[in-house]
Amino acid sequence: MTTTQLKARRNRRRLLITLFSAGLAWQTQAIAAPEFDFREVTVEQLQSAMDSGELTAEQVVRHYYRQIAQHNRRGADLRAVNQLLPLDEALAIARQLDAERADGSTRGPLHGVPVLLKDNIDTADGLANTAGSLLLKDHQPSQDAFLVKQLRAAGAIIIGKANLSEWANFRSTASSSGWSSIGGQVKNPFDTTRSPCGSSSGSAVAVSANLIPLAVGTETDGSLVCPAAINGIVTIKPTLGSVSRSGIIPISHSQDSAGPMARSVSDAVYMLEAMLGEDAADSASYSVSIDYSAHLKDDGLAGKRIGVMRELTGYHAGLDMVFEGQLQVLVNAGAELVEDVSFSNGRNWGQDEFTVLLHEFKYDMAAYLAQHPKLAYRSLADLEAANNEQADAVMPFFGQELFTMANARTDEQQEEYEAARERAKQAAGKDGIDATLAEYEVDLLVAPTTAPAWKIDLVNGDHYLGSASSPAAVAGYPHITVPMGFVQHLPVGMSFFAGANSEAVLIEAAYAYEQASQQRRAPALMPRSH
Repeated sequence: MTTTQLKARRNRRRLLITLFSAGLAWQTQAIAAPEFDFREVTVEQLQSAMDSGELTAEQVVRHYYRQIAQHNRRGADLRAVNQLLPLDEALAIARQLDAERADGSTRGPLHGVPVLLKDNIDTADGLANTAGSLLLKDHQPSQDAFLVKQLRAAGAIIIGKANLSEWANFRSTASSSGWSSIGGQVKNPFDTTRSPCGSSSGSAVAVSANLIPLAVGTETDGSLVCPAAINGIVTIKPTLGSVSRSGIIPISHSQDSAGPMARSVSDAVYMLEAMLGEDAADSASYSVSIDYSAHLKDDGLAGKRIGVMRELTGYHAGLDMVFEGQLQVLVNAGAELVEDVSFSNGRNWGQDEFTVLLHEFKYDMAAYLAQHPKLAYRSLADLEAANNEQADAVMPFFGQELFTMANARTDEQQEEYEAARERAKQAAGKDGIDATLAEYEVDLLVAPTTAPAWKIDLVNGDHYLGSASSPAAVAGYPHITVPMGFVQHLPVGMSFFAGANSEAVLIEAAYAYEQASQQRRAPALMPRSH
């Protein structure tokens, strides 16, 4: 491709983003929508409709482009999506997958299903990988992240990038979750005056609002499970290394995990299975041979001993009331509850975790930047300086205190960091989750995921009250959250977590709970004025 052609292609993409940001449906309005009810549709239902000829992947793609055009910058004005692939390119992929299906070949449950990626994951399709920052608005990676290759091989159609908390919420101590200088403020679809939590805000909101069937998010500590719970959807934060971290703009290699975001446990499982795979470029990556979908069992709670982590309650009365009521659902489905479980050795990893995140952010970011020589930045210090230079655009509401603290870390502190990392992993893992499971002889632990959504506050920042995310996040263990009801009009979630590689057990429990409770409800998508 000539230089002139490349420039023309980039200009066309910029035009697309401009039109999209203005909320225009453009090409999607030209063809009538199929008479198919896409509301709350599952992956299995989409596959059935495409297998029977009721739908094509091309029609499915067109539908979700319409949905995004209707509610991303117009309608509910959710600001959940930063970029879309040009429609003609997405349709070309869909037609190829339709042709494969017509020839009797499908690649699996995601064949022909549109997917959004959090905007910190590399793609080689011309979509920028921005981390939500205007500093990276022209950063177009030369190759797909490993998990993106896996999704494409499974037949998923990557149509665009979801908004997020800028730099995955690791820039400021006073940030507003879901705000980025690229995409603006993501809004909770159940009440657009309230926070979507973060940092995988746009991924969660797009799925919850039926703008997309599936999305990928990432978590360091809470960035999958908090937005999932607050927006009324399911996520699975997998065991560290089971999903490759390569090609993702990092915070911490000790804790970063990508995971699926979906409206049901089964959809999340199908997507997780597609993302798995051993990646030589990721030192923690390993192969998973377990068929997770075989653990989607209606009786998955029968006979399970479950520890009730009341130590992780008490910060919101309404949340606790919902949680108490839903515990009976577990019992009715055959589980045995072990009450008042607590961490025998306390929750004493917080300061060490923060040391690890600061240290690894500086050095992991430099390693990522080194993989992209066309970028103007080579270090966190370069990014910090660029933020200062463009402060009016990138820091209109809050600063970069975390950048400054991380950038102050030095090589001389390596030994201190390594000791902190070892202590944190030991405290949350072996002496935390593992010891608690053994002491109380339980299969898994449950707790409320986090409090209901707070008001968006660009002056004071987020208003977190409490969360169940840290033990599994610091240990690198799996964590699933499932909708468990509402506090007034706001959804809340139940967390299921256990030891390393316990996804199969957690999937059984989470799926059986979901089937018995049926607490997922779609938002009305009507903006609130109070």
